[in-house]
Amino acid sequence: MSDQKSAKIKICIVTSSLAKGGAQKSSSTLSIVLDSLGYEVHIVSILDSIDYPYKGTLLNLGVSKKEDDSILGKLKRFHMFFNFIKNNDFDFIIDSRSRPIVFKQFLINKLIYFNQKVIYIVHSFLLSNYLPKNKLVAQILYKSAFKFVAVSEAIKFEMITKYQFDNVVVINNAIIKSHSNSNTEPAIPSENFILFFGRIEDSVKNLTLLIDSYQRSILSDNNIKLVILGEGSDKLKLEEKVKAMGMSENILFLPYISNPSQVISKAMFSILTSKYEGFPTMLVESLSLGVPVISVNCQSGPSEIITDAQNGLLVENYNPELIAQAMNRFITQNDLYEHCKNNAKNSVEKYNLKYISTHWKNVIEGI
Repeated sequence: MSDQKSAKIKICIVTSSLAKGGAQKSSSTLSIVLDSLGYEVHIVSILDSIDYPYKGTLLNLGVSKKEDDSILGKLKRFHMFFNFIKNNDFDFIIDSRSRPIVFKQFLINKLIYFNQKVIYIVHSFLLSNYLPKNKLVAQILYKSAFKFVAVSEAIKFEMITKYQFDNVVVINNAIIKSHSNSNTEPAIPSENFILFFGRIEDSVKNLTLLIDSYQRSILSDNNIKLVILGEGSDKLKLEEKVKAMGMSENILFLPYISNPSQVISKAMFSILTSKYEGFPTMLVESLSLGVPVISVNCQSGPSEIITDAQNGLLVENYNPELIAQAMNRFITQNDLYEHCKNNAKNSVEKYNLKYISTHWKNVIEGI
């Protein structure tokens, strides 16, 4: 490590992008966390997709990817990445990307990350997005890893159980409040509404379950809309489903915005029906704005964030009747709703910049 008395600790965050996804947002937030600790922060973004605020110097490989995504173009970007790491003498590299392709990661580990202290973040309970399924291959590929950072306790337990890694720590994603630009806000309903915001990818977020649960609830009868805020590959399919159900006036699809805080703060509650997660920042962002939440008890994260009937409701997954009942409870049991609403902000204080930065400092400085 560099002499801390004469130079700042120098860190490079490697991320797929700085836009649209929860893992990508956590990378931008991490740059702010590390900058607040006085470290010199650099970011490598694989894609030219930059929406979230960040701190530090950015190497945007996505610009080159847009210009030339041929085999030669890929080799050029690999060489740019290689030279950037080689020439900068980083104290740590934090790899926040998904890493599903074993051969590609082998080349990165053996060539670009050779002799580097690398911290690998695992953002999802679906470990195959980050680690090879084969235990032996995973142990060989990551035998020189300085640390693994799991974003939830459930992910850490799964990694230790499946791979027997002994260098896994848990650091949750930090939440940093930011001011919204009202010029980018979509038109939200004047009536009461509940909210999902995030990637519209049904294979993960299971918005079909959310829509079916809402239809079974009494919310539409009480003029409470469901707002689905975001973009994704399944948006058109789900819009067509809603139209076929005759629910287009009750279920509204609004476009992605990089900072949805003003929309979140106006919702009655946010709701998550995912098949799996990592550490769903959607829940923490909502609670930090005083908005209670309902979530299915998927792996992983919701049960670590929500205390049932205290700051939200935790519901069995894949059960639209129970999810509908939870929605109904929040609009018929006012004492329960107000209790969860009043507890929301305080329940997520442990995810603020101050606390999460302490955990990162402990890892990086070996405290």
